[in-house]
Amino acid sequence: MPIEPVSLKTSDGLTLEAELCVPDDTWAAAVLAHPHPQFGGNMRSIVPGALIEALPAAGVAALRFNFRGVEGSEGTYDEGRGEQLDVIAAIDTLSEIAEGLPLVLAGWSFGADTSLAVGDQRVSGWAAIAAPLRVLKLDDMVAAHDPRPKLLIVPQNDQYRPPDSAAEVIADWVNTRMEVVAGSDHFFVGRVERVPPLVLGLLEQLRDEG
Repeated sequence: MPIEPVSLKTSDGLTLEAELCVPDDTWAAAVLAHPHPQFGGNMRSIVPGALIEALPAAGVAALRFNFRGVEGSEGTYDEGRGEQLDVIAAIDTLSEIAEGLPLVLAGWSFGADTSLAVGDQRVSGWAAIAAPLRVLKLDDMVAAHDPRPKLLIVPQNDQYRPPDSAAEVIADWVNTRMEVVAGSDHFFVGRVERVPPLVLGLLEQLRDEG
């Protein structure tokens, strides 16, 4: 299925590079946010790469993008603050294509924490993959007490936020469940194929709930 290059425009005037894959039978959509820009993260990192291959094959439109200052995207790293505008720019583009369909923010690591801070009303839910839950202040993660569904996908051996610690952080979060990926660490080497079915399951839940 072809992946097409697109440009995103942020509300503070930056142009971001992105890639979009839209199947003919689209029934849902996902914005894919990559890991930490200062540690080599980009839109072609292993988890967004796996998602943009698997989700469109299941009928889900997927958009991945480079945060500000990464590769061909304008701007500079902003510690997860300006990057929230980057996520919203991705929502702007994808929501036009998948208007009226379930749309989730599926971020990995830095991308997960940043996505959890975006409460845009066009979002149907969040899939936070190996979220460190420390890139931003927990109070900034507006999704925590939002009634829309949240799925935390936590590697069993995550070096930054293992399951027991993640469970403590999200104990009072609203409409939130956690799935542990057995045998995986933060980087999902040898386990990345287990992530797309979990994200797809959240989208199917949203579709069925109407």
